[in-house]
Parts: sequence; C-alpha cells; structure tokens
Amino acid sequence: MSSQPRVLITGAGGFAGPHLVTALRRAYGEAVSIFGTALQAHEHPIVGTISALDVTAPAAVREAIAQYRPSHIVNLAAIAAPSAANADPAVGWRVHLDATRSIAMAILDVAPTCVLVHVGSGLVYGDTARSGMPLDEDAVLAPTDEYGASKAAADLALGALVTKGLKCIRFRPFNHTGPGQTDAFVIPAFAMQIARIEARLVPAVMRVGNLEARRDFLDVRDVADAYVLGIQRSDHLEPGLILNVASGIPRKISDILTMLLSQTEMSIAVEVDPARAQASGLSVVVGDATRARHVLDWTPGHDFETTVRDVLNDCRSRLEL
Repeated sequence: MSSQPRVLITGAGGFAGPHLVTALRRAYGEAVSIFGTALQAHEHPIVGTISALDVTAPAAVREAIAQYRPSHIVNLAAIAAPSAANADPAVGWRVHLDATRSIAMAILDVAPTCVLVHVGSGLVYGDTARSGMPLDEDAVLAPTDEYGASKAAADLALGALVTKGLKCIRFRPFNHTGPGQTDAFVIPAFAMQIARIEARLVPAVMRVGNLEARRDFLDVRDVADAYVLGIQRSDHLEPGLILNVASGIPRKISDILTMLLSQTEMSIAVEVDPARAQASGLSVVVGDATRARHVLDWTPGHDFETTVRDVLNDCRSRLEL
C-alpha cells in the first residue's frame, strides 16, 4: 500500500467518522489525504470540510470516486439506528444494499486498485446468537430484522463482487459506543437521562428497557483503530476478508446502568418502560474477534468503565452548549 493513502469516507459526519479521522491522522500524520462525504455538505470540527454525496445516487458515487481517486474507501454511510432502518425498510435497503453495490461497481469501473473497507454489523448473525456462544466469522447469518437483513445482503453482495476483482475488507463490528453517539443507543440513552436529571431538566426518574440482556460492547475509538489497521495491511489481506470487531465479553445492561449511576451524586429512581423493553428478544449477543486479533494484531485498548464515563461526560457537555 502507498505510504500516502487517499481515504474517501462516506458518512463521515456520523458517529464513527470523526473517530476514524482522528485514528487515521494518528497513524499517518500529514501523509494521509482524507476526503469526508455525507448527504449534506458541512464543516466539521474534526473532519474538516465534508462534501455532499448521496450514496444512493450511482452517478454521483461514480463521479466522486473518479474525482478523489482514493486508494481506500471506508463506507460508513448507513442508517445508524436499527430502529430507524426497521421503521423505514425501503430506505434501509437502499442505503445498505443498493448504495454499497453502487460504490463497489464504481470502484471496479473507475478505480480498480482501490480497496473498499466496508462497515457491516454483528447483527447479521441474528438468531444464531441464541446459542449464547461467541460468534465467529463462520457463524450462520440469520438476521431477525430489516436492519440486519439489509446489512447481511450488502455483505454477501460484496462477496460476489470479489470474484469479479473487487478488493474489499468486510468488517462486522458489534455494539460500540463512545463520545458523540446519539441517545438512540442504550448507553448514551442512559447517560443523557442522567445528565438531564443532574441539570434539573427532568424529574429524578430513569426510564429503561430490558436490563437482563447481555451485549458485547466496544469503544468506538478501538473500532476506528481496527479500520485503520485494515487500511494499513490491506495489501496483504485476502480480498473479501471478513473480520468481526468485538470484545468477546457479554455485559449485562443492568451492570452498565449500575456503572453509570455510580458516577453521579444524584439519587435516581429506575422504572422499566414496557415500550422500551420490547426490543430484541436475544438474551446474549457476543462476538469472537480472534481473526482480527491475529490478522491485524488488533486489541481493544480502552477500559470499559472509562468508555462509559466518557459517554456520560460527553452527554453532560452537550447539555452545557
């Protein structure tokens, strides 16, 4: 791989994008050229200038790839919250499957040496998680909702295009959290409620869902590091390689809530909200990232308690703006 990569990032203004940009600059310094894109053009304090790119418009995707001549494309464009993709499946399928295929086809046509770093999801395993065992890359794909199904379909579609010459790494990250994540996700949802209670904006009562479920959580900064390692080693990885990004540790949601409540001096009551408790019926979802540890020499570096504290402090700071 060139020592001066040109990295095009779709969905650069979302949750993971700024952390990826930070990780790229830490790895390459001034040697990396980063081109951030999103549906709307804007300036971002970390990413810098983000150009407009609708990944669901094949002609625009092709034009952008021809213009930027990237050595790597990191496809972060997605409907971030599974609940949103499930609420509007047509949009989810268009963004997750059709746009991914458009990006891959454009790479084959106008930038065949470019490596696509595709960001999928551990939710592609779906019902297979009922075993309760850590899921490796050979686990059967059995998504249980539109979000997981559209992500799985994109993953499989890329596998077919690898046979036509596409250079691609398929990451399947499990749950990850950190500063900047919206409260559509469980840890910032808890943290933002605590921050609002501390700010005396709402009564000292938290509304929560299923606290018995256990999930595999990582820090988004560790996930971004995995993507950068994929870029750095892309010349030596087999085309179409699938890599889980996971901690391998199932954490009970109630334990995470306890961890957050221990970081506030407020006395807060907790009430179960039946509407929130009807999410995934899977009791345990945990990934096995042995392959990523071996192939990329990747290991998570952030202590989970520090990650949770960083999310709470981020929510507090957002209320102060």
